Parts: sequence; C-alpha cells; structure tokens
Amino acid sequence: MKTKIEAKFKYCFKNESLMQEALTHSSFRDKKSYERLEFLGDRVLGLVIAKQLINYFPDENEGDLAKRHAALVQRKSLYKVASDLELGSLISLSENEAETGGRKKEAILADVVESLLGAIYLDGGYAEAEKIVIYLFDDMIKTQKAPPQDPKTKLQEYVQLNAKSLPVYKLVSQDGPSHAPIFEIEVSAPGLPSICAKDTSKRRAEKKAARLLLEHIEKTDK
Repeated sequence: MKTKIEAKFKYCFKNESLMQEALTHSSFRDKKSYERLEFLGDRVLGLVIAKQLINYFPDENEGDLAKRHAALVQRKSLYKVASDLELGSLISLSENEAETGGRKKEAILADVVESLLGAIYLDGGYAEAEKIVIYLFDDMIKTQKAPPQDPKTKLQEYVQLNAKSLPVYKLVSQDGPSHAPIFEIEVSAPGLPSICAKDTSKRRAEKKAARLLLEHIEKTDK
C-alpha cells in the first residue's frame, strides 16, 4: 500500500529509510536530516529542468534559458510545488519548530521537495527522478510564455530609463544566529520610496526588496 508521500509523488520507494530521511528536518531529535539529500536533489532538479528547457525552447539563447531555469528552480517555485502537494503535514519536525509554523515555512517546504527528489534519484535512478520532476514542473515550464525577468534587472532598467541612475542596495541589519542569519536589505532610487525586505540570504532579500518596489511603481503608475 502506498504511503501518502508516495501517492503524492506517484513513486513507490524500495528503501523507505530514504523517504523518511528526506522528510526529516534537522530539528527532529537525533534522526538523520534531509540536508544531504536536499544537496543532491538540487542538482538533479537543475539538470532535468535544463534538459526540458532545451527541448521545449530549441531556438532560445543561453541567456533566456538561464532566466527560465532560475525562475523554475527558485525557492518560490519549489514552495508552490510543496504547498500544492500539502507536504507540510508529512515533515518530521521538533515540537518547537512545528509550533513556530515550520510546516508552512517557505524554506523548509522548498528544501523537502529537493530532498525527496534526491531520495528518489538514489532509490530508483536518474530516469525515475526525471519522470517525477517532469510530473511536478511540466505545467510551470509550459506556462512560461516569455523568459521571466529578474526583479533586480527589471528595476535597474526602470530607474536607468526614468532617473538616469541606478538602484542602491544597503544592508540595514543582520539578526539571528551565525548559522541561520536574517538579512534586512533596503533598496532606494531617486524619486522613489526606500523599501526594505528580509530573507536568509542577502541575494534573496535584495530580490524581494526590488520586487516590492516594482509593485509600488506599478500601483502608482496606473
């Protein structure tokens, strides 16, 4: 009989310990966590997505393919997959992590998608992992009508065109422990309000801030 996770992923594990490891957060007792499988799954996902993009868009250049790839493997896309599959309830977390909303955290849910792909690769090989990636991401690939533009690039082009200048990103604060810091980044540009955003990486915080400022611009330009 298939477990819930096997039914959701349409894959039956031969080695169930791999499946359990892929669903175990580092906060959960002394069990082996999903971090190593996540590392592997990230590479498997990236390779399969790259291959699919080459097949779907034979006339696009490397730059446009890279934009599509970055959008598909980003945390936000993985979080959407995990949310659609309702993976949060299946993750083994410490009581404290669960009480603080761990089952809905974007980072944890995105990591688990990658760790499960890594586990499937080890359990069934590349061909099986490829099938699952295509099953999970094919609709996302097909609905990308044009290569998505990075919010920082889009904001830079807007500011250059309208203010003959460039956006400025500044680190406002860094909180949390050294192994899990939270960065707050502020973006500013001439004639626009300064906007801040937080994330566990400076790069993602900058992108979030740029996206928020772009949303402000879109609202005020209407």
